[in-house]
Amino acid sequence: MHQKSTKQIKVSLPDYLLDELDGMIEEGQQSSNRNEFIHQATEMYLKERQRLEFQEAMKQGYEEMSSINLNIAAESFQAETEVDHSLNRRLLSGI
Repeated sequence: MHQKSTKQIKVSLPDYLLDELDGMIEEGQQSSNRNEFIHQATEMYLKERQRLEFQEAMKQGYEEMSSINLNIAAESFQAETEVDHSLNRRLLSGI
C-alpha cells in the first residue's frame, strides 16, 4: 500500500452495505476496520477498472487490425494463386 499523504473524506453507505461490511470485518474475512476495508476496496476497484480499460483497448486494437490483416491475407492469396497458376502452366507446357 502507498502511505503517501492521505485525506479524510465522509462516505455515506446504505445500511445494508454497512451491515455486510461490518459483518465481514467481525468475522475476520476482511480488513480490521472500516477505513482499511474501504481503502482496499477502492484500490481493488481502481485496479480492476484499469485492467478492463486496458482489455477493451486491446480488443479494439485487435478488431482494427483484423480488417488490415484480412486485406493483407486476401492480397497474398491472390498473388499466390497467380504464381501457382503460372507455375502449373509452365510445368504442363514443359518449360
